Amino acid sequence: MMLLLQTDENATWLAPYAYTIVLLGFAFFLFRVFENWYANQYNRPLYRHYFVYKRLSETQLRILEEEFTFYNKLSSKHKRQFQHRMVTFLNEKKFVGRDQLIVTERMKVLVTAMGCMLSFGRKNYGYSLINYILLYPGEFYSTMNDAYHKGEFNPRERALVLSWSDFENGYKITDDNLNLGIHEFMHAMQLESLKSRDLDSSRFGKQFQKILQQLTQQEVKDKLDETRYFRAYAFTNQYEFMAVLTEYFIESPGDFKMHFPKLYQHTRQLLNFNFAGY
Repeated sequence: MMLLLQTDENATWLAPYAYTIVLLGFAFFLFRVFENWYANQYNRPLYRHYFVYKRLSETQLRILEEEFTFYNKLSSKHKRQFQHRMVTFLNEKKFVGRDQLIVTERMKVLVTAMGCMLSFGRKNYGYSLINYILLYPGEFYSTMNDAYHKGEFNPRERALVLSWSDFENGYKITDDNLNLGIHEFMHAMQLESLKSRDLDSSRFGKQFQKILQQLTQQEVKDKLDETRYFRAYAFTNQYEFMAVLTEYFIESPGDFKMHFPKLYQHTRQLLNFNFAGY
């Protein structure tokens, strides 16, 4: 017996929708190709936000405005974006006090603001490798290397660990190029750039290599030896150098640019810092 397959006339109405889905998929593919080309060509993401709608509470905003200078330097548009990112960060990360430290709203706001400042030029700004922010009153004993630390990023536990007293000194004293929050958030960003293939990580890797290439040039090495501009800890390894470099970039951009203009420019492109006077 022969079975005849007959066309379901009722299904013909689906054809336009199928074509639309195919066209949308192709358009999305072309957009992603263009987005990658743009990021590679101009060293910045094509866009950083789809929507901006989240707002800090009045209490949180008051803390931010009164204590975080960077926020007050932003334009109205960038302030809205900054608040949106902070709310997202606060919703996604869990803050935990250690050694009987009670985590206050002020602590949460200031740590969050520090992380969002560092990633403000990125499209993917949420520090995907961090789930927990652990706060100690002061220096703490770390099982990672059996030593006392002021801060660390623990990728195994997906935790950023900070001494609150040292963090607070780091953001309050804005001209000594010592900023614990920036230092540890940069370590998290560095590892993410190695593990991820997104546009921000690609740009990070590209500019990081340019920074390392600069350090091989005799002229730069001679100037580093002559000026002793960066503190000695920066030369522990390439990852510590990048973390220290970012502290200098954030806290004394004018001085940094004057002494090492190429290193400054590569750091600026790595972070995509095109705001607040940087």
